[in-house]
Formats: sequence, structure tokens, C-alpha cells
Amino acid sequence: MTALSKLKLVSAQAERKSPITERRNRLTGKIADQIAFAKAQTSGGIYAAKRVKFVQDSESGERRQVEIATRVKQWWWTAANGKVMLALRYGSKPIEIAPKKNAIEVSGMGELVAVLETVKEAVQAGELDAQIEQASGALRAGFAKKK
Repeated sequence: MTALSKLKLVSAQAERKSPITERRNRLTGKIADQIAFAKAQTSGGIYAAKRVKFVQDSESGERRQVEIATRVKQWWWTAANGKVMLALRYGSKPIEIAPKKNAIEVSGMGELVAVLETVKEAVQAGELDAQIEQASGALRAGFAKKK
């Protein structure tokens, strides 16, 4: 009896996620960073998102994995009336939440985390798919070759 005959062999292909799902997941991850950033700011702490990077050691030439901090730009600001304004972004492009409305008014920093979590739920439910698609198209157009 061979070693492979002990295993259950099947024909399978990896399923690729749809572009809509990938965009939702990307935006949901960015919203999670904003939630962590807002929580840190309200508690007086510091938040830095982490990402994994591979670097090559100059002496041995060996590649190793290093975790580095990335900058997180806050999506909110305080308006002249004292209210906090939250603008969603996909990459560098703002998302128009409703026609001619690109920001959410929040009464203060204490309510910001709850609003971000509500927006995250809306993104996961697919309520902003058309707006994400539009922002994604605008972002991709910026990388197109100029003729």
C-alpha cells in the first residue's frame, strides 16, 4: 500500500472572490483601522496600523519577515459648529454616501466609534456597493496611461 492511497484525493479548484466582495473587505479593513484609531484618540493613546514586509538581510542575504507601522489618516475633522464630520474614503477617493452628500455629521468624539461601526455593518451588508464601485473606478482611472 502506497502512502497516497491512504489519502482521500478529490478534484477541486480554489474559488475566487468577486471584485465586489474584495472591495467590501478592503473598505471594512480600513474602517476597522479608523475604529481603532478613534478609540485610541478618545482614550488618549496612540494607534499605528501594522503590516508585514519582507526585507533582505545585507550580511547574510536572507529574507526575513518584519512588521512595520503604517500611517493611518483620520477620516474625520471638527467643523466650525463643533460637530465632528466623518468622510468615508476608498483609497484616496471620497465616497459619496448619498447624492451630493459625502460626510456624516456626528455630535462628538464619543459617538464616532458607534457611527463607524454602523457604517462597517452597512458596508458588509452591501448597502454601499454602488458607491464603492464608483470610487474604485475613479481610483483606477488615476492609474491609467495618459495618451
